[in-house]
Amino acid sequence: MGSSWISLTDLKRNFAEVKDGMKPKEALEESNRCLFCYDAPCTRACPSGIDVPSFIKKIATGNLKGSARTILEANPVGASCARVCPTEELCEGACVLNQSSKPIAIGQLQRYATDWAIAHDPELFEAGPSNGRSVAVVGGGPAGLSAARELARLGFEVAVYEAKPQAGGLDTFGIVSFRLPEEISLWEVRQVERLGVTFHLNMRVGVDISSEELLKRYDAVLLAAGMAQVPMLGIPGEGLDGVHDAIDFVERTKAGLGAGGSLDTSLIGKRVAVIGAGNTAIDAATCSVRLGAAEVEIVYRRSAAEMTAYDFEYEFAKQDGVRFRWLTAPTRIVGDASGRVVALECIRMELVDAGNGRKQPKPVAGSAFEIPVDAVVKAIGQTRHLALIEAFGLQHLNGTVVVQPATGATSHPKVFAAGDIRFGAGQGEAMVVSAAQQGKDAAYAIHEQLLKGQEASA
Repeated sequence: MGSSWISLTDLKRNFAEVKDGMKPKEALEESNRCLFCYDAPCTRACPSGIDVPSFIKKIATGNLKGSARTILEANPVGASCARVCPTEELCEGACVLNQSSKPIAIGQLQRYATDWAIAHDPELFEAGPSNGRSVAVVGGGPAGLSAARELARLGFEVAVYEAKPQAGGLDTFGIVSFRLPEEISLWEVRQVERLGVTFHLNMRVGVDISSEELLKRYDAVLLAAGMAQVPMLGIPGEGLDGVHDAIDFVERTKAGLGAGGSLDTSLIGKRVAVIGAGNTAIDAATCSVRLGAAEVEIVYRRSAAEMTAYDFEYEFAKQDGVRFRWLTAPTRIVGDASGRVVALECIRMELVDAGNGRKQPKPVAGSAFEIPVDAVVKAIGQTRHLALIEAFGLQHLNGTVVVQPATGATSHPKVFAAGDIRFGAGQGEAMVVSAAQQGKDAAYAIHEQLLKGQEASA
């Protein structure tokens, strides 16, 4: 994949899923290993509370529709999560078999059941009878989809306002296709559409429709808009040709794999530096490898112990040949006379005690050096939708919406929040499965506020 010549067909082949799903015999044998624990520590470890023993038992007895329903009842984006959840830290990490052998392959079994549902596409859920109330959901990612589905099942009229041309959020656009193909996420979107939920695509709140209009038109609003773009590094050279935003980079690659799409061939045989060490940085690095880059390095100002990427992502990147430069901070992106990237100027760092319980990186005097590169991908986190949050007049902490953790209720009586827009500031870890659960919790809270209160006063 580092060759200076590679065909477009070969490039697209590089983006096929890296892991095959289980065959029926494998799934049957693996499901029969399960002890079907009464207290199910695996279920307790799942943020969405999937009844793991139940769905595995249904696989063992050949009831794949029932298995898929059990999974998706708890997690509306359970097909995506089967591929991207850090299962070794969650359900599989809690499996009692870890004490004597290897844990049940819960993630693979979850994928087996949901893949069956995608292939056979049965009607799994129905919309509830109309309760006469309406909700606007801003953002069609995991949190928004989960909330919309539950609200529809509770009888609400639901409209999803999505800024992009397709719904699905991070699952559709932001996770590389060889880990999560676009069609998986879009199938989950269609399941929500089947319940009568209306999707307004290419609709930006604050541009195409105002917050005031949503508050006037609907009985409640759920903000599930996720995060925005990668922030600036604050170093010279960020405007050079060959500098990429990691989110846009992955999104363009997924779009290029679609019908009529064209993959970027500019990285073939080139040297790429990815700045950051989170899951998005790993995605950008492994994506660069598959786009034909000859050398890919991740540059991170802290050590491996502080990286935020999941362990399995880190191992995957190393297997792909990605190299890591720890305790290294970029100070300037160097360009040639034509304005193209030719090097990344860096300085070595050391971790020093800052007195707050976490060591902070500090530049090592006289340690500046250059890395010859042809492209730089910025992956240092994402900015927040501050304008959107302030348009609704919500209390926030540096762009993180302040909520009641159990319900997602905000400082505005008609507005709730779920997903990345409220992650941070002690609000939990940003995982797809956590966002999905927050969407469900917010849906139930909206139902409680709008209808249970109404019933009590009747």
